[in-house]
Amino acid sequence: MASVIAGSDDISVESPWWYIYAGISCFLVLFAGLMSGLTLGLMSLGLVDLEVLHQGGTPTEKKQAAIILPVVQKQHQLLVTLLLCNAAAMEALPIFLDKLFHPFLAVVLSVTFVLAFGEVIPQAICSRYGLTVGASCAWVVRILMVVCYPIAFPIGKILDCVLGHNQSALFRRAQLKVLVSFHSKEAGKGGELTHDETTIISGALDLTEKTAEEAMTPIESTFSLDVDSKLDWEAIGKILARGHSRVPVYSGSPKNIIGLLLVKSLLTVRAETETPVSAVSIRRIPRVPADMPLYDILNEFQKGSSHMAAVVKSRGKIKTPAPTYFDGSEEKGQDNEIAVLKPSMHPNDVVAVAAATATVQEDIEDGEVIGIITLEDVFEELLQEEIVDETDEYVDVHKRYQ
Repeated sequence: MASVIAGSDDISVESPWWYIYAGISCFLVLFAGLMSGLTLGLMSLGLVDLEVLHQGGTPTEKKQAAIILPVVQKQHQLLVTLLLCNAAAMEALPIFLDKLFHPFLAVVLSVTFVLAFGEVIPQAICSRYGLTVGASCAWVVRILMVVCYPIAFPIGKILDCVLGHNQSALFRRAQLKVLVSFHSKEAGKGGELTHDETTIISGALDLTEKTAEEAMTPIESTFSLDVDSKLDWEAIGKILARGHSRVPVYSGSPKNIIGLLLVKSLLTVRAETETPVSAVSIRRIPRVPADMPLYDILNEFQKGSSHMAAVVKSRGKIKTPAPTYFDGSEEKGQDNEIAVLKPSMHPNDVVAVAAATATVQEDIEDGEVIGIITLEDVFEELLQEEIVDETDEYVDVHKRYQ
């Protein structure tokens, strides 16, 4: 029976060295398991994930992420250190087991211990509790990185040069929308976001890709006044029935919008006097290209100059990120100058940019007005729902061409 358990050259069970080697073997199995688990746990924690936990996690997660972040910064050096220690432990284990058992039994025990206690169990634990285990063993990892520095550092640098250094995996816009949808309560994945919250987040992500032409109200569907008309009982009745706070004013053709009329300015106008529209204060209306992103339009509305703009189908191919005005006001020159001119530009470049900007302005000023966009239209695209108040006439801009 003894020949099955131990070979002719093996150490006897009665010898104290048998227990020393057995203890070393157990330590190697546990050490290899720790290195295997930390390899999976720490390397699965990306820098972006740790930054999110460090800034927005629970107090415990913030503390654990702060401990792990300095260790994970050197990803390739950390990977080489953990794999080197794991390989050294697993290679040394059969040497000590061979001193204790028959070679056949040593192989069986080595494979069993390494598989169960060195791979499966540690990786199962660290895959679920990687943050906690990593924070608890961060001091051990730091010591090992110092010990393995002569080997791990140059190999890590080579991997940094070949594969890149600290590449953070950020989500693209479409991926981020899907990720947000997974956090909805309706997805059934344990998320806390309501349907309205996920809808607004998705609408905000889409706002950059949507243009003024997609959100505007077509000029044929808008209510406007002729500058040569009179504010009699019929005209004022139509204005009150529409319930708008601003009414576009045109000259000749409804597509030739020249400004807008604030309805509150009509409080002092008496219908029986039939005051001409031209005699009332007409505010200028911004003109924006049809392909202008909604985020840029929202930024312009935030300036407070107007919450309504005329959408122009420009004829040229040159696009401008800032709106222009029909009357060549001083604000137009200031806005465009800030947007395109830089102090470091060469004088010839400044002249070229100024000429191009003038061309774009003229193109937009002479372009055909195809619709009206308001702050409410932008909010509807953000909410992805129609906003209809007590006096609104419902116009679904998304189905107007169907």
